[in-house]
Amino acid sequence: MALQSITGAMPAMSIQQPEVKTQRTPFEAQQNFSAMLNNAIHQVDQTQKVSDTMTTKLVKGEDVDLHNVMISAQKASVALNATVEMRNKVVEAYQEIIRMPV
Repeated sequence: MALQSITGAMPAMSIQQPEVKTQRTPFEAQQNFSAMLNNAIHQVDQTQKVSDTMTTKLVKGEDVDLHNVMISAQKASVALNATVEMRNKVVEAYQEIIRMPV
């Protein structure tokens, strides 16, 4: 049960096996990266929506456990913070590339 809870907490962090394909075109690589990024952002959004729904249910007095609400809020917070940190690293790397002399 504990392992299932841990894997459910970080769906965007799942390990994917590399594809066997020997060489990709730049367009294929771009599409693959775009799909991966879109999927990760969608998962963070879903985590936020689940947290908002559970919080709303708690405020309305519906039958929801407080600890489950707090856990979902923390999952959403961690996912959002990780996404923001990844964005910051990408922007920092882009700025470093731009500053490189040609």
